[in-house]
Amino acid sequence: MPSAAAPIISSVQKLVLYETRARYFLVGSNNAETKYRVLKIDRTEPKDLVIIDDRHVYTQQEVRELLGRLDLGNRTKMGQKGSSGLFRAVSAFGVVGFVRFLEGYYIVLITKRRKMADIGGHAIYKVEDTNMIYIPNDSVRVTHPDEARYLRIFQNVDLSSNFYFSYSYDLSHSLQYNLTVLRMPLEMLKSETTQNRQESFDIFEDEGLITQGGSGVFGICSEPYMKYVWNGELLDIIKNTVHRDWLLYIIHGFCGQSKLLIYGRPVYVTLIARRSSKFAGTRFLKRGANCEGDVANEVETEQILCDASVMSFTAGSYSSYVQVRGSVPLYWSQDISTMMPKPPITLDQADPFAHVAALHFDQMFQRFGSPIIILNLVKEREKRKHERILSEELVAAVTYLNQFLPPEHTIVYIPWDMAKYTKSKLCNVLDRLNVIAESVVKKTGFFVNRPDSYCSILRPDEKWNELGGCVIPTGRLQTGILRTNCVDCLDRTNTAQFMVGKCALAYQLYSLGLIDKPNLQFDTDAVRLFEELYEDHGDTLSLQYGGSQLVHRVKTYRKIAPWTQHSKDIMQTLSRYYSNAFSDADRQDSINLFLGVFHPTEGKPHLWELPTDFYLHHKNTMRLLPTRRSYTYWWTPEVIKHLPLPYDEVICAVNLKKLIVKKFHKYEEEIDIHNEFFRPYELSSFDDTFCLAMTSSARDFMPKTVGIDPSPFTVRKPDETGKSVLGNKSNREEAVLQRKTAASAPPPPSEEAVSSSSEDDSGTDREEEGSVSQRSTPVKMTDAGDSAKVTENVVQPVKELYGINLSDGLSEEDFSIYSRFVQLGQSQHKQDKNSQQPCSRCSDGVIKLLPET
Repeated sequence: MPSAAAPIISSVQKLVLYETRARYFLVGSNNAETKYRVLKIDRTEPKDLVIIDDRHVYTQQEVRELLGRLDLGNRTKMGQKGSSGLFRAVSAFGVVGFVRFLEGYYIVLITKRRKMADIGGHAIYKVEDTNMIYIPNDSVRVTHPDEARYLRIFQNVDLSSNFYFSYSYDLSHSLQYNLTVLRMPLEMLKSETTQNRQESFDIFEDEGLITQGGSGVFGICSEPYMKYVWNGELLDIIKNTVHRDWLLYIIHGFCGQSKLLIYGRPVYVTLIARRSSKFAGTRFLKRGANCEGDVANEVETEQILCDASVMSFTAGSYSSYVQVRGSVPLYWSQDISTMMPKPPITLDQADPFAHVAALHFDQMFQRFGSPIIILNLVKEREKRKHERILSEELVAAVTYLNQFLPPEHTIVYIPWDMAKYTKSKLCNVLDRLNVIAESVVKKTGFFVNRPDSYCSILRPDEKWNELGGCVIPTGRLQTGILRTNCVDCLDRTNTAQFMVGKCALAYQLYSLGLIDKPNLQFDTDAVRLFEELYEDHGDTLSLQYGGSQLVHRVKTYRKIAPWTQHSKDIMQTLSRYYSNAFSDADRQDSINLFLGVFHPTEGKPHLWELPTDFYLHHKNTMRLLPTRRSYTYWWTPEVIKHLPLPYDEVICAVNLKKLIVKKFHKYEEEIDIHNEFFRPYELSSFDDTFCLAMTSSARDFMPKTVGIDPSPFTVRKPDETGKSVLGNKSNREEAVLQRKTAASAPPPPSEEAVSSSSEDDSGTDREEEGSVSQRSTPVKMTDAGDSAKVTENVVQPVKELYGINLSDGLSEEDFSIYSRFVQLGQSQHKQDKNSQQPCSRCSDGVIKLLPET
């Protein structure tokens, strides 16, 4: 049965900015370059932004004629052919927004993008590069001495690092929300279309409306959830002036996608993390919550599973699971002026009625439904009271709030001292986390857009019948959320979220009929692929908030991490400490300026002159709030009525106002995702195809030995895999390392990567045999014979002297470090021999490690 609705695809995906003396003309087109829109930006106003949307959809021929007339009309002399009156300034892929400091406005354009993931044919892009252009003409520019400093602070927010957008998929909402909107009843869509048509004075809303015969497809566009939008303030000034297709909302966080091959059947595993733009900042400068219930380091993580053999949202199989991390919702902070690695925790304000926690959990009820499950990982037993302060206050707040809630919707609180269990030799941390994960997933359920498979009904697993959530005729809905926190919400939190995600992944695979039991084992290709995604996810979020990558990983808690990991952990700890002590203040200023928390104003103190930004994030410090919530009925009444369903997904008048519904012919470009995905009008090559460039379980994790079971759910030994858990590196590792720092999937292969891709299998086999490839060895090698000799000389003496096996446990970086150490030993050995002194820094065995260079 054909779908009643489809997402509306933006008609502005390719932009060109043209320049004249008096104006900028921004020309935007759809992907096929068949429909165009034009914005006119005035350059004669020194401090005001004047934008005119000419409210017309052009064809390609009409745009060429328009630009020709503009070129002719702006030449210095009429009929002059030598010089042009219209200059092409820059090409772009979207408008980030407009910003003003103390002079005129700037326009920020996305000039480079990279495809990161694909969900139902809807592409998700990462911002790779941007361009910031000053709008007013030099002849009217009024200069200010502090403008350049504000510009530098603003540009400290690196838009090329972990910012994502999509032209047709709403990244600020979950997959469950997006598909629930598309499955609205047909009668409601018709009434909403009629209402939009009657109330709208914008001719854009009437475009493509089909009334002949009543046939067609409804296109739906929803308002973004502004909490996770990072350029909302930059677009606010033009939101009511231009057509919505010009508004490109971007999120900040992480996006990664990998391919799980199950006997040739492709299944895409996607991980999306949305960082909140409310109360955003760096580690020690943003702790706890603000007066509106927004917490620091709040990130919503969603794992999406889809059968890639069927692309459509209607006919395809999709599943998702959402969980949240965030700082403890209290008024607390840490003073970094003491220059201590762990500054003391202080409670800034007394909150006996848990007002700020009530606001926070009310938001969560509205977005996720019930139950809300808190997994608190902070320490409970300490010699000196430190983290325990937060536990005691959080328990008191939850206990107070729960006494007024209906018993079936009370907040579930799970305290677990993860650090204590980690130090114990008798306890297995991950086993305990697995028990917690099972109980959590059973309470919340997960989302799947299809009914239970016949095999699940015929032979149901005992755990399947205990699964919570909401069962509907078209599938299942996740109701409720797991909220995980430690002090920083980085290392411990990421491992706990991985274990819950791993448990949910098993249920998702089972619901799609891909495994016979909802259970996944460690050391399988599927779990290793998922673990790598979560490590990239954790590294990225840690860099954004803490200034370094993760210190403790899943392998650390499994106690199988190589010994070289300890030195890396020390380096990450030092990096985090340096960032917190010396660079976080500048980063916080940049975030405050970018998000519009601080607006530069003439005659008022500058951003760098403020002693603190506390009052910027706590609005009740500057004025009294108009209403005060009840101390007992602390929730929103409409939200409680619809629990356990999230109020945001309930079909009601308030939520219908957030939707734009239009009716299209089924082959119109605005809803034709087939042409948008396959692009028959473009020349493409296999080398640049995204689905071939992403990480694959068969290529990157499955053993290369003939006769091995190709199932990604078979438990492998460490020496039976293409990517060992002990740290063996394949030829593709550079792409993986790039992902960990850039928070992205591997880029499409370059010429060098393409030429070496055919050697992946043989290269991996050589590494398993104990050889060191030319790419990972910092020594010039002449031929294969010399390479083998040098390899033997490198591996054996170091193993005997230091107990280090270079072929097993060392990364390329570590090997480089040891090579430099050996070279230093060689030079010292030569000096000792020349001076007739015994060699004190090295031995004959070490001298043989490397040839003279």
